[in-house]
Amino acid sequence: MNPIVLKEKISEFLKEDLGFGDLSVAFLPGGTPLSGSFIAKQSGIICGQEIPQATYDLLGHATYKPRIPDGTPVKAGDIIGTVSGTAQTLLSGERVTLNLIQRMSGIATQTTHFVKLLDDATIRITDTRKTAPGLRLFDKYAVSVGGGFNHRFDLTGGIMLKDNHIALAGGVTQALAAVKRHVGPLNPVEVEVETEEELRQAVAGGANVIMFDNQNPETIKQWRQLVPKTIKVEASGGITAESISTFKGCGADFISIGNLTNDVTPLDISFLVAGAVKS
Repeated sequence: MNPIVLKEKISEFLKEDLGFGDLSVAFLPGGTPLSGSFIAKQSGIICGQEIPQATYDLLGHATYKPRIPDGTPVKAGDIIGTVSGTAQTLLSGERVTLNLIQRMSGIATQTTHFVKLLDDATIRITDTRKTAPGLRLFDKYAVSVGGGFNHRFDLTGGIMLKDNHIALAGGVTQALAAVKRHVGPLNPVEVEVETEEELRQAVAGGANVIMFDNQNPETIKQWRQLVPKTIKVEASGGITAESISTFKGCGADFISIGNLTNDVTPLDISFLVAGAVKS
């Protein structure tokens, strides 16, 4: 992750969480040296090992030592990292650190699950821009750690003509023609299609990538035959953990899945200081 953006984001999150100060620690000996551990409470894929140190650096003095790298499978009870520093720093940064690591590990775990369910090395699973506002940097990094690939990071990441753009232009042919007049060969254009006629227009109009929206695997196989191999095909729309395996061998180059980042179950991870006991 970009360290400059990472620092800016975590600073923003700490401002939100700390307000005018941590009242729970304010009346306790916050300068007391303390050590603690981050512990997985369920199986999954760990992601976010940059977060603790980046957080503590903004709060005071603490040293985080990861036990394992991002992308490592863990089981309940595994220690993922240890930290030592002042009580003020460790306790004030606890919630922001846990929120991010839990969410990122949840996304990485879910992405790995989808990749295994698909079980097709010829198809890349990608994310979308359906990320929580303010968390895209973390969400997309977690997808890559889990074995997925990143689609556009933002609207400058490529040209994608979807249903509303096509309606605005008056059709696939018109939309492609309008865009192609203004972009060069190094700017690939992706077009979303919902019918075979739109597909034929996209091919004729010079699309570089064609997204088959809300189509079943059999239709994707049939439509793929109409697309030259020089044009990439993306399958998208409502693909879930229950249906992903049916897309194996469908011929798509990519499958984009919004649920990777917009339907997240955080991985259960706890932070305990030395001497604390938690059942």
